[in-house]
Amino acid sequence: MSLSLLLDMAVSGDPERVAVSADNASVTVAELDVMADRAAAFLLESRVRHVAYVGTGGLALPLLLFASARAGLPFTPLNYRLGAAALHELVDRLTTPLVVADREYAEVMRGAGQQVVDTALFLATARAHAAPSEPVFPDPDDVAVVLFTSGTTAQPKAVELTHANLTEYVTGTVDFAVAEPDDAVLVCVPPYHIAGVGAALSNLYAGRRIVYLRRFDPRDWVRLVREERVTNATVVPTMLDRIVTELTAHPTELPALRTLAYGGAKAPLPLVRRTMALLPSVGLVNAYGLTETSSTIAVLTPEDHRLAAASEDSAVVRRLGSVGRAVPGVELQIRDESGAVLDPGATGELFVRGPQVSGNYTGIGSALDAEGWFPTRDLAELDPDGYLFLGGRSDDTIIRGGENIAPAELEDVLVEHPAVREVAVVGVPDPEWGQIILAVIVPADGAVADPEELRAHVRAALRGSRTPDRVVFRDELPVTPTGKILRRDLVAEFTAIDKETV
Repeated sequence: MSLSLLLDMAVSGDPERVAVSADNASVTVAELDVMADRAAAFLLESRVRHVAYVGTGGLALPLLLFASARAGLPFTPLNYRLGAAALHELVDRLTTPLVVADREYAEVMRGAGQQVVDTALFLATARAHAAPSEPVFPDPDDVAVVLFTSGTTAQPKAVELTHANLTEYVTGTVDFAVAEPDDAVLVCVPPYHIAGVGAALSNLYAGRRIVYLRRFDPRDWVRLVREERVTNATVVPTMLDRIVTELTAHPTELPALRTLAYGGAKAPLPLVRRTMALLPSVGLVNAYGLTETSSTIAVLTPEDHRLAAASEDSAVVRRLGSVGRAVPGVELQIRDESGAVLDPGATGELFVRGPQVSGNYTGIGSALDAEGWFPTRDLAELDPDGYLFLGGRSDDTIIRGGENIAPAELEDVLVEHPAVREVAVVGVPDPEWGQIILAVIVPADGAVADPEELRAHVRAALRGSRTPDRVVFRDELPVTPTGKILRRDLVAEFTAIDKETV
């Protein structure tokens, strides 16, 4: 099965349904189908072997996904936030690519790849070009999408996702044409992230109209949810925090909104609770996945949220801090450092297996073991009922005096203090202990946070060896566009400060 078949099925289901709304214009499923055929013809005539995109999305994302598939070419959306040198370096790693770039990035991309085409021109070509006489039918095992990892300290890896990986994800997690006629989803995650790719594919398959917010702003998000009568939305935790702040300051009814999904990074429990209190009629969904797994592999459902919030059973209450249970077709294992599978309740590295899991990198090969399991490098725990709890990245572990300390353990305690809005815990080099524990705090609005009080708060909940050695304050934390904390930036900053003070 190829990505093309997802669009073919949508056309057979309801060709006149609106597929995409963006930039004050809408395109039906039938129109998207014709545009994809014509754009594929243009790509084939260009004699390129890869298609790249630099821009903020909208109609261009689903169109390029399906046009590339129908031309039998892999597609790569690139991080438009990168500088010119970094973008050109990534393009150079693609084979004979054509680069489609939004107008504000066209000059930056000049000279990259085989050819650079302005997005507006590409869209116009897709509306006017002659359709191909012989369609291309990719093999399910052909690469459909290549996504670059963030690569904060090393060269980004190029993750290869096949047509089979992506279609298995879509068909395994979404029922075809399940949406109601008026259902609409608001998408504001960046197109170069797996969540952006997954949203374009899964919502078209489900039958929801996709509304794009190309650059996130909480006021624009609230406005679009109201004006477009959005029923479903997907955000990252930093966006959710700004939306909750906006709705608290300017209470606004969102009568059509039924489901609000969050993911991409760990969401603080106080934020989840505030959202549930502010939007009691909206079902929250926590989705966890990786680029290498073609998006979501575990989900905490709206019913899970409500049961955990209302329960008096501590084991059920705890689930509110989990990412839920594995989606159909996905298997999870927790292993120790020797590779032995651990029992429920034990913490180790998360391994995942299933048809949507790729684990393949361009120029590197597969990271899967002999039995098809992918090592996520995430520390995690499975409870007896299969709920997955994440404990951060394995390479973020702090080793203080020979004791391994997971930052998430301290962060979960600190963020519950009323004076704390956000927190990141990292280990910085120390000549005596190897590493010491540094807590970087963003205070809650109007709060005056005292370092010794925060240290005592942790000491009361955890062992004394897990008490932060230092507590510092910042107006904000360095994060990726999906809200993941750039811990290495904090380690580098405070390591440099310590060297300067010696």
